[in-house]
Amino acid sequence: MKFTALIFILVLCFSCASDSHKSFTKVEIQEVFNDSLSIRAISPLDTGRVWFAANRGIVGLIDNGIPKLATIKYEDSLLQFRSIAQNKEAVFVLSVANPGVLYKIGFDGKEATYIEEVYVEKGDKVFYDAMAFWNDKEGIAMGDPVDGCLSIIITRDGGNSWNKLLCEDLPSTEVGEAGFAASNSNIAIVDDHVWIASGGKKARVFHSADKGIHWEVFDTPILQGGAMTGIYSIDFYDENLGVIFGGDWEKKEFNEGNKAITKDGGKTWKLMSNGEGPGYRSSVRFVPGSEGEAMVAVGSPGISYSDDRGDSWVDLSEEGFYAIEFVNDTLAFASGRNRISKLLFK
Repeated sequence: MKFTALIFILVLCFSCASDSHKSFTKVEIQEVFNDSLSIRAISPLDTGRVWFAANRGIVGLIDNGIPKLATIKYEDSLLQFRSIAQNKEAVFVLSVANPGVLYKIGFDGKEATYIEEVYVEKGDKVFYDAMAFWNDKEGIAMGDPVDGCLSIIITRDGGNSWNKLLCEDLPSTEVGEAGFAASNSNIAIVDDHVWIASGGKKARVFHSADKGIHWEVFDTPILQGGAMTGIYSIDFYDENLGVIFGGDWEKKEFNEGNKAITKDGGKTWKLMSNGEGPGYRSSVRFVPGSEGEAMVAVGSPGISYSDDRGDSWVDLSEEGFYAIEFVNDTLAFASGRNRISKLLFK
């Protein structure tokens, strides 16, 4: 009897754990920053603080409602930033177009302590889209193709120096295939893995299982072929379960071929709720602690939510955002035109 009771208790506890994520029915939107900026790159520190990078050379930390801002110039130009990442010692921001300039901003936990250039690239085709770190030493940024392959730069020393990978070490890209600098979410990282999403002529997923040393590329069923079609955002819950989202920026309500899921690390993709649910979205994220069942997608048309791995969707708000980053299982920061907001999911 004692043994039977123990089994019953273990089964009951396991059931409770598997049901720990509660479905969202609404979202409360709290504005934390407002300015005449286009903000497509955010990186939260905790529930009260978030870094951002924007146009007009503006980089900042919103510290519990208090903006701490800096304006960065390269020579006489105000740069446009759409990529941001951080490790334990610094924050990194990367400008989007020629010249591509990557800055390291020292951070002591409260204030920025210094800023320095750590990478500069010039050329008519230079256009960087996203950036992320595997750990405190190793990070990656990706951009549009130059000379027939994606532009990929990697650091192995904590961001002090960055080196561009040779095209001979990367899969070739198609003419007209590129990335979209829409939300700093063209890159997904889990453990040693990295996945990079493309769009335009082709909508594919580039993958490395060893922190950018060896690469492979996978086809997807996402809408492709037009200048503004393809994958705008990618996220992985673990090394197998991933989601891609995008569509056609010029036909935002069109909801066919714009969202897909993988269960084998990106090798194969299956469309989710094709012809149903949201159309174009620029940023998608799995809800932490949901076992990959729940995800939120945001874009200029609004905020959409699924709690069944994309089989069905509900629209939680028509307020538009470019990017979303979760802090915990019910709180996220989102950025968009002229603002950063805190999203409280309930």
